[in-house]
Amino acid sequence: MRQLVLKVHSRCNLACDHCYVYRHADQRWRERPRVIAPGTVDQVARRLGAHLARHRLDRVRVVLHGGEPLLAGPAVLDRTVRTLRAALPPGAVLDIGMQTNGVLLDEEFLALCHRHDIDVGVSLDGDRVANDRHRRYPDGRGSFADVAAALRLLARPEHRSRWAGLLCTVDLANDPVRVYEALLAFAPPRLDLLLPHGNWSAPPPGRGPDTAETPYGDWLVAVFDRWYHSTPRRTGIRLFESLIALVLGGRSGTRALGFAEPDLMTIETDGTIEGTDTLKTTDDASMRTGLDVFRHSFDEALRHPSLAGRPTGPAALAAECRACPVLSACGGGLYAHRFRAGAGFAHPSVYCPDLYRLIRHVQRVVAADVDALRRRALAGHPAPAERTAPPAPAEQTAPPAPPGPAETGKTAKTAETAGTAETAETAGQFLTVESAGSTPMAAGRGVGTRGR
Repeated sequence: MRQLVLKVHSRCNLACDHCYVYRHADQRWRERPRVIAPGTVDQVARRLGAHLARHRLDRVRVVLHGGEPLLAGPAVLDRTVRTLRAALPPGAVLDIGMQTNGVLLDEEFLALCHRHDIDVGVSLDGDRVANDRHRRYPDGRGSFADVAAALRLLARPEHRSRWAGLLCTVDLANDPVRVYEALLAFAPPRLDLLLPHGNWSAPPPGRGPDTAETPYGDWLVAVFDRWYHSTPRRTGIRLFESLIALVLGGRSGTRALGFAEPDLMTIETDGTIEGTDTLKTTDDASMRTGLDVFRHSFDEALRHPSLAGRPTGPAALAAECRACPVLSACGGGLYAHRFRAGAGFAHPSVYCPDLYRLIRHVQRVVAADVDALRRRALAGHPAPAERTAPPAPAEQTAPPAPPGPAETGKTAKTAETAGTAETAETAGQFLTVESAGSTPMAAGRGVGTRGR
């Protein structure tokens, strides 16, 4: 386990209508303590220290989460971080992050963040109109003004080192480029663009089941083009950087793409151990492990099917996915997005056509750039004739088959991507791309895990 999401407060001061914690199938938050108790933190710390010692791990990341973690107050957060660090084996490093809606962020909380090296991710969906469509207070007031004030505070030179970035949930009602430019106005160090959570039994807004339309893919392509072709780029976008890395033969920095191993554990305010929070959007049973920090070790928990014990890799995917030419980059998409009630997770993502559209577009753009850079380099530095650029993938805007039963006799195709070994080698020489393994997010500096 490399990352632990620790719920320090189970309630929120906003009432966002796209929140996966309060607006989906799993409603057990109602039964849990509002604030994590000192005894629960103590036991989490003991389990964490024992886990690192047993596996000789020298680093782990803990994300303070909720609900809204700032509702716990500075004293609770201070004690929590001190307790966790004190329990680590000698020499082990604890990276701390926090994902917040930002409305309570002030100088007192930022002083705490500086004292404990806590990186802060803030959720914002665009300009005032875009953000306040969903991220509102319980009385209906929009949150944009308060979040903007917090971001201006974070952007000050004395606080910017603690800012991890912005998290934005995609909304088809919002113009993609306008959203991107509104977020850029705050000069964030990094952006996370998240697809709204949904699955085959509860499709996301505007994403009809079993259709080849690509509204989310089109939205993301518009932002990608604006971001990629800007010189210099004014921020990083984890989804796009991960996709470029995958296309060039690297690895992903997000669980939404590629074949990232499940290395994340969630602990609720009552000490319950669960897997990734996004499973709350599937049904009220997928998150249930029957495990807690008082009776079970982290090794016991990791063997559970909802954590690292679940099947991974191509063999765990639907036949359609295994036969898809963008399999190596897509990896089946986010695990929770594959769910169908009564039939589990062995399905393509509910966003399958959208992911295909985005991946194919990025492949073409990157392949064209690699080809141009190679030809430019070869013009000045002759090389053997056989070192020619691979052709860009043919124009395709939809997956080869819509989600559904696998076709009889269908054979797996070799991935037709720009990320061949030769392309990756050439790109490594001539194309500067931040791979997922070298970016701050991969080292734990990314925006938080909250999918809302």
